Amino acid sequence: MLNEQIAKDVGPAHLDIAWEQLGDPKHPTVLLVMGLAAQLVNWPLGFLRALVARELHVVRFDNRDSGHSTHMRDAPTPDLPAALKGDLSSASYTFSDMAADAVGLLDALKIDAAHVVGASMGGAIAQTIALEHPTRVRSLTTMMSTTGDMSVGQAHPETMKALFGGTPVRTREEVVARAVRHLAVVGSPAFPADLASVAEIAGLAYDRDYDEVAIARQAVASVASGDRTPRLRTLDVPTLVLHGLADTLCDPSGGRATAAAIPGAELVLIDGMGHNLPPGLWERIADHIAAIVRKGEARAAGTAPRRLESR
Repeated sequence: MLNEQIAKDVGPAHLDIAWEQLGDPKHPTVLLVMGLAAQLVNWPLGFLRALVARELHVVRFDNRDSGHSTHMRDAPTPDLPAALKGDLSSASYTFSDMAADAVGLLDALKIDAAHVVGASMGGAIAQTIALEHPTRVRSLTTMMSTTGDMSVGQAHPETMKALFGGTPVRTREEVVARAVRHLAVVGSPAFPADLASVAEIAGLAYDRDYDEVAIARQAVASVASGDRTPRLRTLDVPTLVLHGLADTLCDPSGGRATAAAIPGAELVLIDGMGHNLPPGLWERIADHIAAIVRKGEARAAGTAPRRLESR
């Protein structure tokens, strides 16, 4: 853990947002947005250090309904099966709200604009930040994510069965064991993970927060946020789309569709990478992010981020 802090009264929803930083604040800021059922601790410290080594200032935070940030405990009971059938009445928020939380954190930290990097659901939130708060985004990196179009980026049936077909877990030991077991399903076959580190992070996340209902609220928010494809075509910001070709939790078609939708986006597909950030890829991914940051910084030095007309 780094020096965790809590920003109070953040964004339009006036939430508490837990955050940490690493690196020199005088360097370009990279805002890391994590995904469903994940916390700021799920960004590996080794990956953060790889970014900092490239003269970047890194900020990671807990989304609403995760970790030490505000949990929406008074919200309606989430009904994911109903949401998937089109009944969104149990949705208590969308990615627009979560994007506003992230921008509110930038306000609290007095950061005018950042290079926004999102993983999985965090990629969708990062896209939404760029769409709805374009002057706050100098570059966009969306990793192992998709557009919201339900015809792309879906989990493979066998992966869904393996992840969600077992007996519910409750204890710390069960949750840690599940994290290690799930990694065998969604991890990167060509890049071994440090299983001890995976277990340690899972235990740390459990100690910080274990809220299965909050995870369901985030899942319903994902469905309720809809397809961003038409709006993504209006973006004009340096963009990196990175996806593993062995990703069975978010099929690579999601990454391809994202890159196809965003004008000028750079698509990087990595053989043997699944739905995680294994140590063997930290340096390579950090290089790609640093390159898109340089493009964003060059753009910012000349003209402000702008939007194209819808087409």
